[in-house]
Amino acid sequence: MRQRLLTTVVGLAGLALTSAVLAGPADAADRTGPATTTATTAAAKATTAPARKVAHRRVAFEVSNTNETSALCLADNRPHVLQGRLVGPRSTLSGSPGRLRVNVLVHDAGTGAWFWNLRQVPGVDYATQLARRGETSLVVDRLGYDSSPLANGNATCLGAQATMLHQVVQHLYSGNYRFTDRRGEDDQPPHATHVVLHGHGTGATVAQLEAAEFDDVAGLVLMSAPTVTPTGEALRVVTDQLGRCLGGSYSAYGATPAEFRSLLFASATERVRRLATARRNPTPCGDVSSVLAAVGLATLTSGRVEAPVLVLSGGRDARVRRLGQAGAEKMFGSSARVSARTFAGAGSALPLEAGAAGVRGTVLRFLAGVRPTL
Repeated sequence: MRQRLLTTVVGLAGLALTSAVLAGPADAADRTGPATTTATTAAAKATTAPARKVAHRRVAFEVSNTNETSALCLADNRPHVLQGRLVGPRSTLSGSPGRLRVNVLVHDAGTGAWFWNLRQVPGVDYATQLARRGETSLVVDRLGYDSSPLANGNATCLGAQATMLHQVVQHLYSGNYRFTDRRGEDDQPPHATHVVLHGHGTGATVAQLEAAEFDDVAGLVLMSAPTVTPTGEALRVVTDQLGRCLGGSYSAYGATPAEFRSLLFASATERVRRLATARRNPTPCGDVSSVLAAVGLATLTSGRVEAPVLVLSGGRDARVRRLGQAGAEKMFGSSARVSARTFAGAGSALPLEAGAAGVRGTVLRFLAGVRPTL
């Protein structure tokens, strides 16, 4: 408990300091950053090309729950298996692709891999809709969520989550993972030539930490990222969640289902809100106790990120104040390319909100300019 309180106090201090130093006024009108003619042409082709047939393949990654980041937190240092799905064009997942970009989709606290692959509502199924435009994505349950269970939620933390994400990235490059729905001796998972991390909420913090600490990804898409600009409501919810962790190892995000919905949504359909609430996951308390320290560290180390960065915000996000183009460029000063956009009327859960198609279009245009790292 002493470690948990120390981590929280350090996180609050670091978050306050970095917010004061790095936060700047948002632009009057958000815009995307400069792009080359080649990238613009490729983006146009990506968003207008005929839809591809999509395949879903179950995969598993062996990882070690170890914290190798600078974040102050403890993990059990034991081996675990993360379960997920590759979602991509059928031709890509059934053959031997050449240059393959894999988008790794990192979910928030309280959600899960389902957030990116809500197949019951095809119009907001982020992974499948990207696959129809030629992209391959990995949707994976972080340790402690759904198909990647962890008995003791205090046995991991966000520094370890970022380290395990790094291990997943390396396994994608090497092909050192497996299909769990294998269809023959020659059925091997593809190697990635470049990986782009997409993170939402706390998942954005995990992705940003991975990119800053390990420098092995080709791009970074941050949705509703809490770095620098969390609202007072967001801090209240985390404090409340930490209190509910006393004596336990898991805690719900949002005190009630209604609060969970209010934190994530502003314009999503009622069906999407019901489906999301039914899939609401408890959060490992080790993640809860380390969130403020992780956000502070991610903010402090944002200048180390060299890969292109896309920052997406919702104009009605209850948890995060928007970070405009000027603020994003200031934060990611070493990045090869920085773009920012705010979606008016949207809440935190951008891929599931009413403007989901616009979010995906912005992401596809950004991806068109991402180049391989290998």
